[in-house]
Amino acid sequence: MLKIFTPDEAENSILRRSLGAGTQVSEGVLSGIARIFGEPLTPETAVARLLADVRERGDLAIVEWTDRIDGIYLESFRIPEEAIDAAFKRIPVELQEALAFAAGRIRDFHERQPIPNWTTTEMGGVLGQRFTPVGSAGVYVPGGTAPLPSSLLMSAIPAQVAGVPRIIITTPPGRPDGRISDVILAAAAVAGCKEVYAAGGALAVAAMAFGTKSVPRVDKIVGPGNLFTTLAKQQVYGIVGIDGIYGPTETAVVADETADPAWVAADLLAQAEHDVLASAILFTHSRELAEAVQVEAARQMEDLSRADVIAQALTFRGGIVLVDDLQQACELASAYAAEHTCLAVHADLQQTCKDVIANAGGLFIGERSFEVLGDYVAGPSHTMPTGGTARFASPLNVLDFMKITSIIELDDKTSAQLSPIAARIAAAEQLTAHQNAAMMRME
Repeated sequence: MLKIFTPDEAENSILRRSLGAGTQVSEGVLSGIARIFGEPLTPETAVARLLADVRERGDLAIVEWTDRIDGIYLESFRIPEEAIDAAFKRIPVELQEALAFAAGRIRDFHERQPIPNWTTTEMGGVLGQRFTPVGSAGVYVPGGTAPLPSSLLMSAIPAQVAGVPRIIITTPPGRPDGRISDVILAAAAVAGCKEVYAAGGALAVAAMAFGTKSVPRVDKIVGPGNLFTTLAKQQVYGIVGIDGIYGPTETAVVADETADPAWVAADLLAQAEHDVLASAILFTHSRELAEAVQVEAARQMEDLSRADVIAQALTFRGGIVLVDDLQQACELASAYAAEHTCLAVHADLQQTCKDVIANAGGLFIGERSFEVLGDYVAGPSHTMPTGGTARFASPLNVLDFMKITSIIELDDKTSAQLSPIAARIAAAEQLTAHQNAAMMRME
C-alpha cells in the first residue's frame, strides 16, 4: 500500500535523491558481474573493461561479450532493410496505424520548434549565431525483455527534424536467435530509419562512440537504457556527445480535493510499472483524497500483469506526501524536479500551480493530459530529465541535435575600437602574445 508521509518524513525518505547512476546496485547485479567477468567488479569498472575491449577489438569483442552476457551469438550486426519492412508487415494493422499516428504527432510537434539563425549589424560589422545539425546521431533503443518502439520514435524523429544526415539505431537482440523485436523494427520503418544494428547496452554505446568495422562512429548518442548503458554514456562523453544521464523514471502528481482518486491511482501505478526503482509520488493537502488513492491503488493492482514490480516500487520509492496547502505541494514538487509532474487540480488553480512549479521535465496539466499520453502520442519526446536534473536540463528536442556557431565579422572601425580594451585585459592576465595581437590592430 502507498504510505502517507508528512513533508519532513518525505524529505528524509522518498524525496531524497541518490548520488548517481552507479549507487543503486543490487546484490543480483553484482553477482552477475562476478559471474561474467570471473571476479567481483563495480559496475563502473565492468563497463570500462567492455568499452576498452570494443575500442581495441571492435566487432569481435561485441560478438564475444554478447555471447557471454546474453547467450546470444551475433552472426551479423546490421539488419537488412527488407527485414525492417517485413517486420512492419508482420505486426497487426492496428499497431501499424498507432505507430504511424504517434510518429506524425511527434514530427508535427518538433517541426514547430524554432531554430533561429540570427545576425545583427548594430554592434559594428556582423555578429550572430548559426545553427547546424550534427553530422551523425546514434539512437539507443532498449529492446531486451521490454522492447520500446516509442523510444525509437521519440529520439529518431527530433534528429530527423534537425536535419541530421545520418541516423543509426542500435538495439539489443531480444531473442535467443539474435533477432530484434518486430515492433522495434516496425517503428524504424515508420520513422524511415534504414540503419538498424543489433547490439545492446554498453557494447552498443562503445560501438557508436568508437566505431567498428560494422557499426559506424557517430557524433552524438541519445536514448535511455539500463545501468550499464547509462554508465557507458557517462564514460564516453567527450569522445562523443550525449543527450543526458537518465536514471529510473519518476512521476509527481499534485492534486487537490477535486481530483479523481481512481485516475490518480492509475497514473501512479502506470509509472511504478516501469521499474522497481521507479518513483510515483502524490502531493496533496486532502487527507480524504490521499486515503481514497490508497484504496484505489490496492484495488487496481490486483488485475495488473506487473503487480510485483509495482508493489516494490511503491513500497520503496513511492508514497503520498500530505501537505498543509496547495502552495506547499507545488513548492515541494518543484524542489523534487520530477521527470513528469502532473496537475490534478481545479481548473481555476492550474495557472497558479504552473507559476510555482519551475522545475519539471514535462508538466501535464489537467487529468485529461495524463502522463501515459506523453509516453506515446502527445507529441513532445518522452525522453526527459530524471533524478532532479530538470533543475538544469531539458527534454530531448531538436536543439539536442544542433550545434551553435558564433559568427564574428567586425568592421575595421569597431575592431580598432575594441583592440585597446582587449589589450588591457590581456595585459592584466599576463598574456603578452594576446596583448601584442590586439595592439597590432589598434590603428
